[in-house]
Amino acid sequence: MPTWLMYALLAAGTAALVSIFGKIGMKEINADLSTAARSIVQAAFVVIFVITMGGLQHLSALRDRPLALTMVVLSGIAGGLSWIFSFRALQLAAVSQVSPVDKLSVPIAILLSVMLLGDRPSGLNWLGIALIVGGVYLTALPRT
Repeated sequence: MPTWLMYALLAAGTAALVSIFGKIGMKEINADLSTAARSIVQAAFVVIFVITMGGLQHLSALRDRPLALTMVVLSGIAGGLSWIFSFRALQLAAVSQVSPVDKLSVPIAILLSVMLLGDRPSGLNWLGIALIVGGVYLTALPRT
């Protein structure tokens, strides 16, 4: 198994746990406060991880590249907004409704990568993207 695929599968599994733990933990707690607490824990965990893995030696590379730093900051803001909206949605609906809609980020990211980064998905890739959109639609239909 390629290393990137292993990491991607681990990311998907741990991302699924975020929604489950978040839904359970937000009972009778403000969604925005829950998001802030989660973000503080996540930031501390990642900083400890970077220190443990020796990543601080690369800090000057980020400082010396203003575009990279700007994009990292914007990515952090986008991620924070994503989780604010996600936790608010989880407080109002079931994980089985919110999580599939959240996965529209996949086709949106691919479309943006085509427009901004020059990515070129194949016809089969586009079929997969369409199936994701169709799956989101089907999971979002009202329950009977």
